[in-house]
Order: sequence, then structure tokens, then C-alpha cells
Amino acid sequence: MRRTVPFLMSLIRDGSLVKQILVALILGVIVALVWPDFAKSVELLGSFFVGALKAVAPVLVFVLVAASIANNDMGAGSKIKPVIFLYVLGTFSAALVAVIASFMFPTTIALVEVKDALSSPGGIGEVLKNLVFNIVDNPVKAIANANYIGILAWAISLGIALRHASDETKKIVADLSFGVEYVVRLVIRLAPFGVFGLVASVVANTGVESLLSYVKLLAVLIGCMVFVAIVINPILVWMFTKKNPFPLVFRCLRESGVTAFFTRSSAANIPVNMNLCRELKLDEEVYAVSIPIGATVNMAGAAVTITVLTLSAAYTLGVQVDIFTALLLSVVASVCACGASGVPGGSLLLIPLACGLFGIDQQIAMQVVAVGFVIGVLQDSTETALNSSTDVVFTAAACEYNARKEAKH
Repeated sequence: MRRTVPFLMSLIRDGSLVKQILVALILGVIVALVWPDFAKSVELLGSFFVGALKAVAPVLVFVLVAASIANNDMGAGSKIKPVIFLYVLGTFSAALVAVIASFMFPTTIALVEVKDALSSPGGIGEVLKNLVFNIVDNPVKAIANANYIGILAWAISLGIALRHASDETKKIVADLSFGVEYVVRLVIRLAPFGVFGLVASVVANTGVESLLSYVKLLAVLIGCMVFVAIVINPILVWMFTKKNPFPLVFRCLRESGVTAFFTRSSAANIPVNMNLCRELKLDEEVYAVSIPIGATVNMAGAAVTITVLTLSAAYTLGVQVDIFTALLLSVVASVCACGASGVPGGSLLLIPLACGLFGIDQQIAMQVVAVGFVIGVLQDSTETALNSSTDVVFTAAACEYNARKEAKH
């Protein structure tokens, strides 16, 4: 018995999070079907997990975005500018694809306690008004009240200011972001328990039918990401290279995307991408900078996740989404995606920011985040595969563009 407890603790701490969540999901369904009364009581585990996410998310967004902007030289030479342009355009295009897909295939998700959970905006004018006032909110108040739009505005401003600070100060900010990410990793390790409690209680209260909404949601998410990978990215590459983009796209998906799918970390996949760039004989002056930056700001998959889940929450709550608000959501989702954490499920923690556009209560927004963890076994792996492989795709396209430009001169 003495050896069993440390072994179980070690298994939980060091084991595969994907496998643990998958096991928790299956156990949650089984317990709900076999022992429904007990399943309803374990909702406490899900509530605890949602509460932990709600507590850590505002600090994570503020520190991570500020540190990322402060420590990354986004304008390092004219050779890097085409890559940055492609990163921004690709992320925004992915958000637009997600909006269109959500309009074509609207999905709803099983939530609890949705009564009086939102204050629906009257239209685009009110949305913009709320956006402006949230931007100028007091930073301490913004973090305390989980005003993610205000948090993002202050983080960007502080990050830009800190780019003129000393190297020692930048290192302190970077170390602080690493420290916050470590705390987030500890919270993420609770995901299997949270998923077990959430799935068990939802199935026990609403039946197995509630899981069908997750299947539909997952289909829309992965469908969008696949479309971006094999349609949008090739179009953007062709615009820059005027060459057949598919050999490059499929090679990057095969040699970078597959690895990223299993590591579920763009940062962990940086060495793989650097090696692939060397094999493609790209300009080292470009990829030495673009690949690390891409692992932080090139987040097409995250933009898809944020957009689809936010619109699903809006549809569930009966919010009427007009085209102008949807376009604004695409912009916000793109900005949010650039600040997504490198930890598994990092993009999910930025969903409350996007939900704020529709006046959705933070408690409901964090339930949507928790739903994201339920489907994260496939969603987050696919998202990381798209994000990381696209880093090499766009870097190669930019290098070809630079070579053609230099040849003309």
C-alpha cells in the first residue's frame, strides 16, 4: 500500500495527459450510466477544475502576452517581414474560416445554470462601446474581474514599453512568464479529474445525448483546421511563390505536423521545425528567427478553436450573431491566438476574452473552456499540428519570396 500511493502520484504527474483525459472521459460516461446518483455528486471535481482555470487564466494572459512582445524582436530585418505578414494573415484567415463554418453548421453544447448568465449586447454599436470601455479598464481591476479585453490591452502596452528595457529586465519578465506557465501546467494536470467530474455529471443529468453535441463540435473544429491546412495555406503560399504549394504543404504536415500532433506543444516541436528548414535549405537568417516566433504568434489552430467554441456558446445561449460582430470576433480571436500559451490547452484559456464580446458571463465561459478539455484529446493535438507545420510552410514561402525579390534586383 505504501508503494501504491507514490506510484499512482507519479503516474498522474508524469503520465500522458492525453491518455489520462481519454480514460477519465470513458470512466465518466460509465459511472454516469451505472451509478447516476454518485455521478451527480462528483460534479464538485468539475467545479473545482473550472474554478482553478478561472483563477489562473487572467494572470496567464497578462504575463504571457507582455513577455512575448517584450522578448521577441518582431521587426528583425526586412527578410522577416514577409513571414510575420503571413503569420498574421494566416491566423486571421483561419478565424474567418471558423466563422463561416460556424454559420453553416451551428453547434450547441450542454451547459448548466445558463439562466441569467449573459447580458446580450444590442448590436455592433454596443459591442464596440463595451470593447472601448473594457480596453481602458484599470489593470488591477481587469485582472481581478477577468476583463480579458482590458488585460490584453494592458499586456500589449506593457510588452511594447518593455522592449526598450534592459536585457536584465526582459529576462525577469521572461522568467516570470515561465513561472506562471509552470503554475498553469500544475492546474492542467488536474484536467483528468475535472473532465471525469464534468462528463459524469453532465451525462447523469442530461443523458448520453449531450455528448452528441461534443461530437458535432469536434467535427466542425477539426474540419476547419483541415480546410486551413490543405486549402487556405496552399493559397497563401502560391500568392507568395507562384509555385505548386502542395509538395511543401504535405511534406511539412508529414514531417512537422505528425510530430506536433503527439507532442501537443509548438515549443517542443521547434527543434523538429529547425531541422526541417535545414533539409529544405532555407535561409538560416530567416528561419532562426521565424520558427521561434511562429511557435508563439502563428496560431491558426488556436484562432479556429477560440472562434468556434465562442460561437457555440453564443448559439447555446440564444445570442443572435450578426455578420459585423462575427468579423470583430475574427479580429479578436486572431489577437487572442497570438497570446495563446504553449501548454496543452493553452488556447482554451483565452475563450473567455472572446466570449466577452457577446456579454457571456465568465462562469459560463469557463464551462465552455472545460468542454474544450473534454474534446481536447483530438482538438488540441490537431490544433498544434496545424500551428507548428504552418510555421515551416510560411517560412519556406517567405524565403522563396525573398529570393525572387533579390533576383529581380
